Amino acid sequence: MPFLETILAEEGRFPYLEWHQQRLERTLKRHGIVTQYDLINRLEAPETGRWRCRVQYDEHLFTYELLPYTPRIITTLQPVTDETVVYRDKTTERERLERLFARRGSADDVLIVQAGLITDTTIANVACLIGGQWLTPKRPLLEGTARARLIAAGKLTCADITLDAARGAERVAVMNALSGLVEVSGGILPLIN
Repeated sequence: MPFLETILAEEGRFPYLEWHQQRLERTLKRHGIVTQYDLINRLEAPETGRWRCRVQYDEHLFTYELLPYTPRIITTLQPVTDETVVYRDKTTERERLERLFARRGSADDVLIVQAGLITDTTIANVACLIGGQWLTPKRPLLEGTARARLIAAGKLTCADITLDAARGAERVAVMNALSGLVEVSGGILPLIN
């Protein structure tokens, strides 16, 4: 199954490409793959507009496609408990996440809870403003590039966040490589199992 990077292309450039390069290299190393891919020399951004660059790669494969970027709006999150889902590396295999997404009911996405702590949605990392400080789960399903960038910039702090703490947060936001940090205006719904 190929690994995946979803990269923002904007007005002829890839503004956060170094974060994707770092994750790609970590993924290859973790899987013992010695093949090297230099994203800066392999990708070309359209001169105008915002695009979603979808890169698939593995030991023998490197392909990418550019798709117009249409933001997915998330205003409400449906918490669901799943103690077994693992998504440490971003891959094209998303069947388990899609099954969880199907449980969202009237919400826009699910908020995955493991061991009583929030992790991620199916397409984004999460942050909660608690006590005037933006916190992000210490153990997300996927260490996203926007999350890594915001932690490095000192805008997010890693912490264990219970579902109750997330519900009581001053604000809740989601983030990914395409959207950046976006607040969830409708909040978190009651937990379902």
